[in-house]
Amino acid sequence: MTATKTPDIAAEIRVTAIAAKQAGKVLAQATSETKAAALRHGAAFLRARADALLDANAKDLAYAQTKGLSAAFTDRLTLNAARIEAMASGLEDVAELPEPVGRILDERTRPNGLRITRISVPLGVIGIIYESRPNVTADAGGLCVKSGNAAILRGGSDSLHSSAAIGQCLRDGLAQAGLSADCVQLVQTRDRAAVGAMLRQHGLIDVIVPRGGHSLTERVMAESKIPVLAHLDGVCHVYIDAAAQPAMARDIVLNAKMRRTGICGAAETLLIDRTVSALLPGVVDGLVAAGCTVRGDAAAQAADPRIQPASADDWTTEYLDAIISVKVVDGVGAAIDHVNRFGSSHTDTIVTEDATAAEAFLNGVESAIVMHNASTQFADGGEFGMGAEIGISTGKLHARGPVGAEQLTSYKYIVRGNGQVRP
Repeated sequence: MTATKTPDIAAEIRVTAIAAKQAGKVLAQATSETKAAALRHGAAFLRARADALLDANAKDLAYAQTKGLSAAFTDRLTLNAARIEAMASGLEDVAELPEPVGRILDERTRPNGLRITRISVPLGVIGIIYESRPNVTADAGGLCVKSGNAAILRGGSDSLHSSAAIGQCLRDGLAQAGLSADCVQLVQTRDRAAVGAMLRQHGLIDVIVPRGGHSLTERVMAESKIPVLAHLDGVCHVYIDAAAQPAMARDIVLNAKMRRTGICGAAETLLIDRTVSALLPGVVDGLVAAGCTVRGDAAAQAADPRIQPASADDWTTEYLDAIISVKVVDGVGAAIDHVNRFGSSHTDTIVTEDATAAEAFLNGVESAIVMHNASTQFADGGEFGMGAEIGISTGKLHARGPVGAEQLTSYKYIVRGNGQVRP
């Protein structure tokens, strides 16, 4: 779908969805080699058109500047040579992944001779609604192609030009491989009515994936007539246990919070065992030096006067900025209780050399991703060996954690008989 002055956005979205449905039927039957070729061609186009991508991104950055957006938001929006290469390499990595479609998940022969096989199949047409990060266009489009799903991509108004340029590389890659460009379509309008129109395409769009801020995801989950694969917030925790190595704790907290503050895997709350609260000044040194504001409860403030008072809202806030809240807790059980009460079921990590405490945390925390002695910023499909991700799912149905090509499949049963009838 291209930019349009037609006032009937709903009608145009429906036309787009119908075209995606038709193209998806062919894509679902495409060979692994053909899909991989499309992705490799798409990667080649990204590299060849790097200057054009940067020009398109410059238009988006200029638009963002007029809106006075935050530094973290601008960082998510920005393309550079390294990020373009990362998109291209990501498409190539996805191309080399094992084929997710047609996998035999289970097979059995019943006493009556029926042979029952469960195999993986594409979901169909996936609508992805996202904000600011133009690289999502490449990640989401590439994963959908790999998993045999047609994609309708609606990027944020701030990344309109960048997403269009990236999407065209994918579309040209599909065409180069002999597939329909309509397997990947972009909704190129800033009109918010397009989102509502997508959410009403039941029967044409099979799954909706929102990837953005709380307000976007909340709206999608409230309005969608289509199943949603999403997370609302990334309120991620680092817990420093009594048996943590001090230097490791400092490094993990600093990386988890400050490597990139605007991603959903960034740590927002630091929990620390009361018996090692004396470690806080060393941890805070690194955070403050990196420009982070630290807020905490009374016990945290007593351990380090640089820590500002925290409010009740801080424990449930996804800052997406250089701010972290700190709470002193009494042991791993209290840490687990805090995470499960105030967290968002996204990603949480424990820093400890105590195997018993680690297992208690890993088993007790109810999040989609739970870590031991590692930064929460590893909550990423690429880091999990998936090549890329379409988002992080925190629900308990279908996929959880990073959603890659394999997670974008469902399954069906194939039953083979030789004349059986049921008594």
